[in-house]
Amino acid sequence: MPEISLGIPKGVIESLPEEDGTAEQDMRRAIVGIQTRLNEEIEATDPAEAAPVVVDAMERMEAQAETYHEFVPELRAWGQSPIYAIAWRNLYIELIGQLAEHEWLAEEIDRERLYRVVDDGIRLSDL
Repeated sequence: MPEISLGIPKGVIESLPEEDGTAEQDMRRAIVGIQTRLNEEIEATDPAEAAPVVVDAMERMEAQAETYHEFVPELRAWGQSPIYAIAWRNLYIELIGQLAEHEWLAEEIDRERLYRVVDDGIRLSDL
């Protein structure tokens, strides 16, 4: 099975202030960790078995993106720059998109996400 490959989108890097590059290095380390963990977990599996693992990772990234998104107005309210929170939020959103773009896995990801929606049930509060 092919490996999952992730990278930092150019737009995320360009949004960071030009300082010592620490944030970029942290992002690269985070991506390497995510990519390595996913590839180790799905090694020697077929796409149907890999999809739940990848969707779990996508859901964790969605939660992280939401957390960073919630920091933005709070940081602004305190007179702080939200640029790093915005960059991390955008990074996680981009990584979710990159995972969904892996052709060999895309159909199974869609199937797993739909399964989870149905399994959780449709709630009136979700409408």
